[in-house]
Amino acid sequence: MIGDSIRQMPLAEARKLPFHRQPVFLLFLMAFAMPIAFATWSALLNNFVVEAASFTGVEIGWLHTVREIPGFLAVTVIFVIIFVREQVLGLVSLVLLGGASALTAYFPSVGGIMMLTLISSIGYHYYETVNQSLQLQWIEIEKAPQVLGWLTAAGSFASLIAYGALVLTWKAFDLSYAFVYMASGGITVAIAVFAFFYFPQFEAPNPQIKKMVLRRRYWLYYALQFVSGARRQIFLVFAAFMMVEHFGFEVHEVTSLFLINYVANMVLAPLIGKAIHRYGERNMLVVEYTGLSLVFLAYGGIYYFGWGVAVGAALYVLNHLFFSMAFAIKTYFQKIADPADIAPTAAVAFTINHIAAVFLPALLGYLWIVSEIGVFVLAAGMAVTSLVLSMLIPRHPTPGRETIFARGRAAPAE
Repeated sequence: MIGDSIRQMPLAEARKLPFHRQPVFLLFLMAFAMPIAFATWSALLNNFVVEAASFTGVEIGWLHTVREIPGFLAVTVIFVIIFVREQVLGLVSLVLLGGASALTAYFPSVGGIMMLTLISSIGYHYYETVNQSLQLQWIEIEKAPQVLGWLTAAGSFASLIAYGALVLTWKAFDLSYAFVYMASGGITVAIAVFAFFYFPQFEAPNPQIKKMVLRRRYWLYYALQFVSGARRQIFLVFAAFMMVEHFGFEVHEVTSLFLINYVANMVLAPLIGKAIHRYGERNMLVVEYTGLSLVFLAYGGIYYFGWGVAVGAALYVLNHLFFSMAFAIKTYFQKIADPADIAPTAAVAFTINHIAAVFLPALLGYLWIVSEIGVFVLAAGMAVTSLVLSMLIPRHPTPGRETIFARGRAAPAE
C-alpha cells in the first residue's frame, strides 16, 4: 500500500507527540492549505470566465456541472484506498487541486477552463471525502463539534488571508490572473508536500471497510446529504454570479464580500461548535434551514422588488453564516455510525451529495435566463425540505436511535 514506507503510528501513541506532530494538527494544516487555492480560484472565477471567455449563465452552469462530476464519482475513493492510505490520498489530492488551480489562467478558453476545472475538482472532491473520513476517525465523539468548529475557523482564516491579499493588492499592484492563480495554487502544493514528509502515517484503531456501504439505518443521513448538495449548488453557482451580473461587482468587490464572510465564519464557527455540543444537531440544523429558507426567498425579492446592492451583499453574508452550521450533519453521522463504516460511508455520502449537482447547475442555467426568481424559489423549497428532515433527528442520536422513529431499538447488524 502506498504510504507504508513512512513510519506508521497508532493514534493512541500519536497523542503523546508534541501538538505540532499530532493528527489534529495535520487536520488543521490540511484545513488551512485547501482554501488558499480553492478560495482564490472561487474569488476570481466569475470575473475571469466573463473576461477571458465571455461566459453567460449557460456556460457558468455547465462549468459547475463539470466541476461536480468528480463529486458524484467520490464513491470511487473506496476502491482507491485499497491501494493508497487515506492520509496519503488526502495530501496527493491537495497537490492535484493546487497544481490545476495554478495553471487556470494559462488556458483562457471555454475548453481550457472546463478541463482544468475538472482536474482541480478531482483533487478537491477526493480531498474533501478523505478529509471528512479522517476527521471522524481521528477526533473523539465528545470533542468533535468543538474541534470541527475550530477546523472550520482554520479554513476561514486561510480564506481570509487569500481574500485579504487580493483586496489589498489586486488594484494596487495591477495583478494578473496568472500570477494570483500560480501563487495560491503553488502554496497549497508546497504545504501538502511538506505534510507528507513531516507527519507519520497515523493508524486509527478501527480498520475501515473497503467496499461500498449502504445501510438502511443511515437513510436520514443520506437524505440530508442529497438535499443539502442540491441546495448548496444553487448558492455556489448563482449567488456570486448574481453579484457580478446583476450588480456589476469587480474582482476586488467580490473578494471583499468573501472577506466579510470568512471573518464572520472564523469568529462564529467555534461558537457554533459549542452550540452543537450543547443544544444538539437537530436544533442547530433547524436554525440553519429556517434561516436559509428566508434568505433564498429574499434573493428572489432582489429581482421582484428591485432591492439594492446592500441587501444582496447582506443576504450573501447571512447565507454563508447559516451554511457554517452544516458540520452538524457530520457529527450526527459520527454518533450513529459503526466506526468501521466511516470511510466508505463518507465516500457514498459525498456521491449522494453530488447527484443533483451534476445536472442542476446546467439545467438551472437555462432557467436563470428565463427567471432568476424561479432559481431562488426552488432553493428555498429545498431548504424547507431539509428543515422537515432535520426534525426527524433525535435529541441524542446513537446507533439504534438514528431517527425519532427508531428510538429505543438496538442497532441492526447489517
